Amino acid sequence: MISIAESEDLELFLTFPAKTIYKDDPFYVQQLLDEEKKLLDSKNNPFYKNAKRKLFLAYKNGKIAGRIAAVVNYRHNQMHNDKVGFFGFFESIEDLDVARDLFKAAEDYLSKEGLDRIRGPISPSMNDVSGLLVKGFFAEPVFMMPYNKAYYMDLIEQNGFKKVKDLFAFYLSVGNKPKEKLKRLSLYAQKKFSIQLRSFSKKNFENDLRVIHKLYCEAWKDNWGFVPPTFEEFYYGTKDFKTMVPEELIIIAQKDGHPCGFSAIIPDFNQALKGMGGKITPFNAFKLIYRLKKIDNYRLITLGVLPECRKLGVDLLLYVKSFEVVEKRGGKGGELSWTLEDNEAINKPILKMGAEHYKTYRIYEKEITPH
Repeated sequence: MISIAESEDLELFLTFPAKTIYKDDPFYVQQLLDEEKKLLDSKNNPFYKNAKRKLFLAYKNGKIAGRIAAVVNYRHNQMHNDKVGFFGFFESIEDLDVARDLFKAAEDYLSKEGLDRIRGPISPSMNDVSGLLVKGFFAEPVFMMPYNKAYYMDLIEQNGFKKVKDLFAFYLSVGNKPKEKLKRLSLYAQKKFSIQLRSFSKKNFENDLRVIHKLYCEAWKDNWGFVPPTFEEFYYGTKDFKTMVPEELIIIAQKDGHPCGFSAIIPDFNQALKGMGGKITPFNAFKLIYRLKKIDNYRLITLGVLPECRKLGVDLLLYVKSFEVVEKRGGKGGELSWTLEDNEAINKPILKMGAEHYKTYRIYEKEITPH
């Protein structure tokens, strides 16, 4: 017997996957529960000033069998002139009936809000964790990228969802260095167009964060599904990185003294978090500190160039510099993620750098009938 219940018990909602779905999965990495709670904290997360969400748990024979969040993003619908609702944080045992009832609960909630489509998994926005892993089950996920069981594709598709967009992840290893020709081109562009590079300044943390926020919003404004975060949202999502991410991993490009692009790399903290149980305790704190020092994998989490500067080689310059920074830190390589499947202006240069398209994440959509 299956039953669906609304739940605001975040501890129960967040600990279910590790205890049930992934308890024997060698690739699963449980995230810090306190950080996961921040994504769902409707009182303190500024995202929910322009959105709302409802959480559901599925029970089968008295035991938790699945979960889902339904999200109404008012700013998305205003900007894109849509009536789209979202689902995220989806997890389920391999049971079509459980998945069906979870999706029905989310769809009913969103339809009562007057929405006519449901899209996901997006947890809770495109600026957070997006997509379902559909290619690349052979490796652990990097930090802030999703991981799921392969059977989730069937659970979603058999409930009437269709692909709406794929997201690509690439891997570039230090052993596969950018060709010297590309390095020369980047240096030529830097000199010809007077491009300067500088590292992020933690001493001027808020000022530089405002610079990056503005660049991010401008560079990504035409991307499919993008909703520019408010600065309050941006600060909320990045402030913890102030002590965790070295300055040299965030690079700001300037032309004639004005910011024109940026790239941001983060260490793959999943290498340190694996097996920690989602919590930092007195018993595992020293192990975590030791592991943090040993991280040798990275993620290029975002790169953006202002539209008027995109033919000046700024993106190539940022790619090459980012690679050099990782190499100098003793890194073995890193993931470049994510990009839209049809963003050839980004995907082609990444492939020319020698990167491999090694993972794909999918966003699905389904029509629903508004109440």
